[in-house]
Amino acid sequence: MTKALIVGAGIGGIATALRLRKKGYDVTVLEANDYPGGKLHAIDLKGYRFDLGPSLFTMPQYVTELFELYGLQPSEWFQYHRKEVVCNYFWEDGVRFSAFADKTDFIHNAAKTFNEAPEHLQKYLDRNRKKYDLTAGLFLEKSLHKLNTYLSADTMKAMARLGSLDVASTLNRTNERTFKNSKLVQLFNRYATYNGSSPYKTPGIMSMIPHLEMHYGTFYPKGGMHRISQSLFELGQSKGIDFKFNEKVHEIVVENGKATGVITENSTYLSDIVVSNMDIYPTYKKLLKSQKHPKKVLEQERSSSALIFYWGISREFPELDLHNILFTKDYPREFRAIFEKRTLFEDPTVYINITSKEEKTDAPQRHENWFVMINAPGNHGQDWEALKKRARQQIIEKINRVLKIDLEKLITVEHILDPVGIENDTSSYRGALYGAASNNQFAAFLRHPNFSRKIKNLYFCGGSVHPGGGIPLCLLSAKIVGDLVPEV
Repeated sequence: MTKALIVGAGIGGIATALRLRKKGYDVTVLEANDYPGGKLHAIDLKGYRFDLGPSLFTMPQYVTELFELYGLQPSEWFQYHRKEVVCNYFWEDGVRFSAFADKTDFIHNAAKTFNEAPEHLQKYLDRNRKKYDLTAGLFLEKSLHKLNTYLSADTMKAMARLGSLDVASTLNRTNERTFKNSKLVQLFNRYATYNGSSPYKTPGIMSMIPHLEMHYGTFYPKGGMHRISQSLFELGQSKGIDFKFNEKVHEIVVENGKATGVITENSTYLSDIVVSNMDIYPTYKKLLKSQKHPKKVLEQERSSSALIFYWGISREFPELDLHNILFTKDYPREFRAIFEKRTLFEDPTVYINITSKEEKTDAPQRHENWFVMINAPGNHGQDWEALKKRARQQIIEKINRVLKIDLEKLITVEHILDPVGIENDTSSYRGALYGAASNNQFAAFLRHPNFSRKIKNLYFCGGSVHPGGGIPLCLLSAKIVGDLVPEV
């Protein structure tokens, strides 16, 4: 049987394994850690369950279609429900806003809260939908690095309307041209963080992201985010995919310009196809040392990372929901600190995710499990111990001011994950959450393709290559690889 090797059991690697298995390959997945899922992992601490990685679930169709690929009923493996409220937003002057997933409700509440004309909001969201409809087939669902992608009617249509996509503008300029209220601009600027970028640098086309939340919805998976990777892992096992854990790959073997297998700590594996789900930077620097490296791609600015505090909290907060944002007073300075000064801002925007709002068993009775995150620069050798200590105090003070509480007294358990830990646990270069940043208008074209132009039978999937980071895009990268790899 024709063999395929996948390096890394992140969600992109598992999804690629499932697609190649369906095409008739004998698939083996090699994972350095002792668990599947990559960033989609979880821990239990003294009665509290925490998802360690991604906390937002959108576009579930890319998960469920993997079960449907095998003729299975997805709900028998994986359940989820749609959220009515996408996120609760808080400002320190007392303004609060609940963003509803329903577009009509969102426009009504936003117009009232921010004193903006409903027609401006409607026009903005309609324009975002058109951006997505014009570009999804080009930027997300196909390889940008194959000529036939550009010969399609959809691509020609998108190119003809390039001016309407705001690629020459920044997200912030696009939002400031549309809205008078600075808080509403800040709310829509936040979507730059969905790909680890700055709204003051990333192109205005990124305003399509709110459309994805409202059109496709945001969801909560039963069992938590970890259940996404676990259900796909279980599907893979049931279909005969061989997962080998604690099996760190040291080298991708290349002979006569063709990938022929890998060398691990324990063995040498021969294969007809090799797919790296590892971050593209260490893939070249560690696994392809003797091969020519794509210098321009590897030198790209990396996305932001994160500093996350996992706190058990000894009371419940009815004003909070699954997703909550406490905004900084100075968004431009926060992003300058992260991307230019490579440090943490003194008044960070604080994100609080509480899965016990959806599943009471994730925390003891009348307690909550708080996943508290701030955007952070990548790991450039900063004094992270000092930064974490100062940030912890600043985060607690901010939460105290906004919610009028004494948070320190409520913290019963604590776990901390910083960019160094993210880098060590997931091999993400500098702890970047999304591979390369999208801080210029050509970023999509500069991402590494899902295949090698120099080495035959070598492919790439995951958040550090095309089309980008985040669960939906990682799953789309697997779909692209599945389309590129020949049928057995």
